[in-house]
Amino acid sequence: MALNFNQYASEGNRFLKGYAKAMNLGDNTEKAGRILIAVLHALRDIIPIQESLQLIAQLPMFIKGAYVHGWSSKKKKLRIKRMPDFIDLVRKHDGPAAVNDFEYSEEVAEQYIRTTFIYLRQYVSLGELQDIRDALPKELKNMVYSNLMF
Repeated sequence: MALNFNQYASEGNRFLKGYAKAMNLGDNTEKAGRILIAVLHALRDIIPIQESLQLIAQLPMFIKGAYVHGWSSKKKKLRIKRMPDFIDLVRKHDGPAAVNDFEYSEEVAEQYIRTTFIYLRQYVSLGELQDIRDALPKELKNMVYSNLMF
């Protein structure tokens, strides 16, 4: 299998443009990219490594790279049980840009998280999303489950 980095870059740019539009960010792919990475990194912090590996297997190359960047499988999983705590974790992964990216609104942050899972549905099977949902604490299940049935 030959690596075609130009193709990966092209697919990644197309994905980010569509994702930015789905997030109502216009053409702001930089902000969309930061939000996507923050949500993915927060997710990988709380789901079992086995689920992360199964998720990665379904992601296109350009998202795989974003998912695994800076990842240590030896790091202990965080026990996040409530949506406000998950939002805080997402903001932490977004770093200083979180103030602007998520405004100061829990509702905006939660909508971005839900939209991310909806958009990832293009690549991730319903079965895998169900497995991820099952691995989440009760109060976090709705960020995935409500978006499974389309």
